[in-house]
Amino acid sequence: MTDEAVEVRDIVVRYGDTTAVDGVSLTVPRGRVLSLLGHNGAGKTSLLQVCEGFRRADGGTARVLGLDPIDDHDALMPRLGIMLQSGGVYPWATAGEILRLFASFAATPLDVDMLLDRLGLRKFERTRWRRLSGGEQQRLSLAIALVGRPELVFLDEPTAGMDTEARHTTWQLIEELRADGVSVLLTTHLLDEAERLADAVVIMRAGVVAATGSPAELTAAAGIDLLEVRADPGLVPAGRLADFKVTESTPGEYSISGALDATAISEVVGWFAGAGAQVTAVNTRRRTLEDVYLKLTKADRSGGSGVDVVKVRGGHAESSDQTTGERVHR
Repeated sequence: MTDEAVEVRDIVVRYGDTTAVDGVSLTVPRGRVLSLLGHNGAGKTSLLQVCEGFRRADGGTARVLGLDPIDDHDALMPRLGIMLQSGGVYPWATAGEILRLFASFAATPLDVDMLLDRLGLRKFERTRWRRLSGGEQQRLSLAIALVGRPELVFLDEPTAGMDTEARHTTWQLIEELRADGVSVLLTTHLLDEAERLADAVVIMRAGVVAATGSPAELTAAAGIDLLEVRADPGLVPAGRLADFKVTESTPGEYSISGALDATAISEVVGWFAGAGAQVTAVNTRRRTLEDVYLKLTKADRSGGSGVDVVKVRGGHAESSDQTTGERVHR
């Protein structure tokens, strides 16, 4: 048994003259959750299809649970749980019929009634697939992916269309899967979902990997973007403090933004002390995973060229511009 549930190296996927995935490498350790992020068209679903054995890559190699997803497809499929974005079921069958059918394919399936109850599908057991809402279809698709007790689960936008309660139930199930040693590779557009669930995040942009690391590593490497100081009201920024953007939203409540490293924060607080102000509170706000994501992917919206690739190593972020090849440390 290998240590990696999924290991892909230099995967390339093309559709005619369009390259959807361009040399992507990633790994999912056993018993871990990896979240794949990126705009629509970034290449996420194409990469999943290679891992699931639904299409052959145009370049590179993929190993899933130690097997080749294409050549060993029949041996691999019983060990996988796959939740597609849409389709894959009989639209005229009821929710109960569909789930029991998929359970019959497994050697030791989970209890169907338990899954129906857990995912809030009991009252829809006799409802045909085509009459379920989008969120209800998502819940049933999740149940189908889990009913066979998989070792590895692929979840393509698992909570899309779900209400808040169903989304939190899904999160709990994914956390329980990880606790039971099941590996999970999921795509999502919900940054709070990735931040809560993922042990590691891969952000894709225009078919390449733009950033990798744990949510905590990526946000820590992005740094602090806001300093809040509570002090005497009406102070006028001067000297070193004038290098930052300072706003006093309410009397005595100051927000300072700019290049805020540890030295700058110390100097800012020192300025308040030097001005004779009584500082009663100092708070910092780190950039969120959403901030990191938007910064790395914004060129997709604006038509910019070149990809700033970030990989967290040993507490710092190492990046390189894919146009110039220049490498910097942050």
